[in-house]
Amino acid sequence: MKGATNKEGFGLQFSNEQFVLSNCENCNFPTIWLGEKMIFPIQGISEPPNQDLPDEIKEDYEEARAISNLSPRGAAALLRLCIQKLCAFLGQPEKNINSDIKALVALGLPPKVQEALDIVRVIGNDSVHPGTIDIKDDRTTVNMLFKLVNFIAQKMITEPREIDQIYSGLPTDKLEGIRQRDGSTQSS
Repeated sequence: MKGATNKEGFGLQFSNEQFVLSNCENCNFPTIWLGEKMIFPIQGISEPPNQDLPDEIKEDYEEARAISNLSPRGAAALLRLCIQKLCAFLGQPEKNINSDIKALVALGLPPKVQEALDIVRVIGNDSVHPGTIDIKDDRTTVNMLFKLVNFIAQKMITEPREIDQIYSGLPTDKLEGIRQRDGSTQSS
């Protein structure tokens, strides 16, 4: 290793063929690699959770982010747990994630949301069981799972909330006219 002081005279800089210093392509944050493994920052570069996720799910999501570099398998398992909790948040009994997804489909779950749920369910489950999917060092797959959890939250929580806010802002007489047209006596 070679050592030197920087131009301000502070600290030492070292070069070593095993370590690579680079910047993230997305956020330009510095990263340190030991061979093919990113060792800094410890937290992965996955996207933050959708702000409309319930706090309990956000906690699991953030824990998955914190370990995604060190244990992509562990992160995938935590993201599967997020999906299970998200199904419960959407009104399912949380006994069997596959049955919960099936019930949501029967209630009109959009096909792309169902596919996203199943992707996270299958990869998250198989990552901790010996067999078909091995993501021990697969940060790309785990980062895709983070995106899918946020996609599901966007479609099932954020977008309905936004429509409800806009709809409830319609004039009262117009809302009453819509309710009468649809034969509904309940208010939104």
